[in-house]
Amino acid sequence: MPRKIITKLKNKHLIKQHLKTLKSLQYPSGLFAASAKKVNTGYEKAWLRDNFYECLAFFTLQDYETCKKTYRALLKIFEKHEYKIDHAIAKRPHHKHEYIHARYHPKTFDEFWEDWGNKQNDAIGAILWGIARLEQAGVKIILTEKDRKLIQKLVDYLGSIEYWHDEDSGMWENEEETHASSVGACLAGLTAISKHVTVPEYLIKEGRKSLNHLLPRESKKKYVDLAQLSLIYPYNIVTKQQRDTILKNIEYHLLRARGVIRYKNDWYYNKNEDGYSEEAEWCFGLSWLAIIYEKMGKKKKAKSFLEKAISVNTPKGMPELYYSQSDVYNENAPLGWSESMFVIALHEFNTEYFKKKK
Repeated sequence: MPRKIITKLKNKHLIKQHLKTLKSLQYPSGLFAASAKKVNTGYEKAWLRDNFYECLAFFTLQDYETCKKTYRALLKIFEKHEYKIDHAIAKRPHHKHEYIHARYHPKTFDEFWEDWGNKQNDAIGAILWGIARLEQAGVKIILTEKDRKLIQKLVDYLGSIEYWHDEDSGMWENEEETHASSVGACLAGLTAISKHVTVPEYLIKEGRKSLNHLLPRESKKKYVDLAQLSLIYPYNIVTKQQRDTILKNIEYHLLRARGVIRYKNDWYYNKNEDGYSEEAEWCFGLSWLAIIYEKMGKKKKAKSFLEKAISVNTPKGMPELYYSQSDVYNENAPLGWSESMFVIALHEFNTEYFKKKK
């Protein structure tokens, strides 16, 4: 059997293996833990954003029942905390605790109240985008008029907080700034969901204007950020020129041997005591780049990044990150988000191959 075919069959085996691992992170409620359920890092909790990205693999492989279970649970979270959404719509919030929280107990749907980067506007945009895409695929997430009104409130919430210039903690839950990745996620979500609820035209107009103003930077303090890949995939909310600039900047400034650092001087799992220039290398960045280049039709680059992603796989699954310039990965292994992006990268590569064989 040719070596090329063996590689493809191995990839299909990896898809099955990592889907099983990813599925093991789902609670009976439908929500996913960010990592293993018994991990001691706090990643047994359910993040809104992580659930969105963990569902992307099942959406890509058309396992819509898994997606539906998760998105119905997400709607139950918003229903339980609807009073907070109503309050934020009535009066623009000024304090972090007044915003929709980012993470929840996977069984009770209660908020976790620790004082950390709770303001994460991109998570709301992501979920609106996900609901719209599932509906487009014929998967009914909006089952009742009550569901529709609740989703309408999420739209109104983004309008109330004026997402296009609201300073949030962003994808990485760090210092509050206006982030291009957050603005883009909200813009993509509002654009997609506009077929199902009322989205005032100014929300789209202001979001687009802000995004174009911010790019190619992620924010005032960050020139380039791994989070900007989301503007290309899954949201596809940037122009080709903006896309190419984002990719060029990320590969030049952030790409490392075992992953992509989130941004320069990232302190999280930084090897240096002063948190400087020993940034952790995030594994899903490799899969993310593989997916993007595959969709762009750049097969050689896609294959190169996929092979790099395969090389950082571990017996526990795809980890969150490796310490800088080392073969040591952190305890968040498997990371659900990493597993999902890896599965998508493998699937996209296999799909293109088997199309050719036909």
